[in-house]
Amino acid sequence: MAIAKAERLMNLALCLLGTRRPLSKRELRGSIEAYLEAGSDESFNRMFERDKDDLRELGLVIETVENLDGDTGYLARRDSNRLPPITLDAEEAAALGLAAKVWQQARLAGAASGALQKLRAAGMPEAEDAYEVHSALEPRIPVHEAAFEPLMLACRDRRPVTFDYRKANAARPEQRQVEPWTLECWRGHWYLAGWDRGRGAERVFRLSRISGRVRSRAGAFTAEVPDVVTVRETVESWAGETATRTARIRLRAGSGYPLRSRATAVRELGDGWDELEIPYGHGLDAWLVEFGPDVVVEEPADLRVDVMDRLRAVAKD
Repeated sequence: MAIAKAERLMNLALCLLGTRRPLSKRELRGSIEAYLEAGSDESFNRMFERDKDDLRELGLVIETVENLDGDTGYLARRDSNRLPPITLDAEEAAALGLAAKVWQQARLAGAASGALQKLRAAGMPEAEDAYEVHSALEPRIPVHEAAFEPLMLACRDRRPVTFDYRKANAARPEQRQVEPWTLECWRGHWYLAGWDRGRGAERVFRLSRISGRVRSRAGAFTAEVPDVVTVRETVESWAGETATRTARIRLRAGSGYPLRSRATAVRELGDGWDELEIPYGHGLDAWLVEFGPDVVVEEPADLRVDVMDRLRAVAKD
């Protein structure tokens, strides 16, 4: 069945590319054997519309032309379906190949693979893959949250969304109405930055705390979308990248290696504990909670209180 559809798509593409004038549905049906075998006009129309959409999804530019008699015809002009010369050098080609390997989820992986195939067919130079030749390591950006794909599409299409969101120190989620700007990955977690209509301010949401479906809403954005660099800085600040103070914590020996990598000072306390000084910024309390009983906050006092509040909220759940 897959081979039959591929052959049908190929025949349709050749017909549309080979004609000098628009071809009507009737003419296309008479030229392609699979369409002749369609049981009814309704069956043919459904098949043709699906095939036309599939070819457009593959990148073929199909024009719809209406003649003076009101009949609709279709054609794919060769000059509209010819890629310009590719001028990528070997390093740029390697960067594109590496980027295509980053995505793990199937939908993005397919799109990235298809794009690379088109570029290589157009003359993009083949680049040696250092990750395959010299290393068993391969870069990945994991995407496990169901909210990722609908939010990615909403960011792309500039569509407002609603979803249920549970703050780290809250016992239950509440509905948020958001104009999504961009998705950013930081420390293995995905964050959405956007305009929270209910709060009337920009907010950052961690995708793992979104529950239920992400629902699209009609209408345009009400707030101006800032520059992407500014948004990225906002995400880093909310997620704890921008440190303004120093925190002192006790960490169980042999655990918390991500914390140890950020420590500015480490001192052995004995009895299986170490004392660390780490940069303290917004979001550190949420990160410390992830290490559970292996971490004890000594100071500052407000950080200790925030961590305790989060732990109590988790215990209630």
